[in-house]
Amino acid sequence: MPFRVDNTFRDALRSQTGASGRPLAGMWVCSGSPLVAEICAGSGLDWLLVDAEHSPNGLESILAQLQAIHGYPVHTLVRPPVNDTVVIKQYLDLGAQNLLIPMVNSAAEAQAAVAATRYPPHGVRGVGSALARAARWNRVPDYLARAGETISVTVQIESVAAVDAVADILNVDGVDAIFLGPSDLAASMGLLGQQEHPEVRAAVEHCLSAAKAAGKPAGVNAFNPDTARHYLSSGAGFILVGADVALLARGSEALAAQFVRSADGDSPASY
Repeated sequence: MPFRVDNTFRDALRSQTGASGRPLAGMWVCSGSPLVAEICAGSGLDWLLVDAEHSPNGLESILAQLQAIHGYPVHTLVRPPVNDTVVIKQYLDLGAQNLLIPMVNSAAEAQAAVAATRYPPHGVRGVGSALARAARWNRVPDYLARAGETISVTVQIESVAAVDAVADILNVDGVDAIFLGPSDLAASMGLLGQQEHPEVRAAVEHCLSAAKAAGKPAGVNAFNPDTARHYLSSGAGFILVGADVALLARGSEALAAQFVRSADGDSPASY
């Protein structure tokens, strides 16, 4: 029985020029839980980012989350902890089709990320399709010949060096989109914790403009609703507006603030 692979995030971004013509809204999935991932998958959001850079995710938990999400009409990106050929190979073999590569600071690093997703002679991905979920254990017809069509590569711009090189990064063949990380960018600019600083916002807007000029989509991380709307109006084509762990943290704190009182009637000091 032949199997198919899903359309990529690249295809979804291209559809923005079609009838819907709207940015794609998504959230982080950081808990490491397939159950939480499935809850988020049914939310109605356009896309999810399963994170392994700052979250307790290994190969087994990523696989379980991909399986849990698969039955829902949502696009899934996976972020490895590092731009590494071996790690990327493992993620692809798990069946991750859409990768968000962190800390890409130059065109050369972007080229390395793309090469890691392509079989020779176009790249350096190791061949293990008969052993891997990506090809459904060689049940996907012509997987080796068509693998590049089933994978999208988005690279993160989150440093001063990356902002300076953004035009060259966007020009790399195989980079489908860029994604701005204002928090790390702020830190790189000497403004740790100040992702709303005017200079940080200006750098993000510069990259959004560069992406538009290059004809490639750009996304951004923005939990602040006003900031999110601002970046959307500035040309962001996709956006992350929340995280599973943040929603649980703030929601549980709100319950405690409402129902937990100290002896003197005040809320606990930590709130």
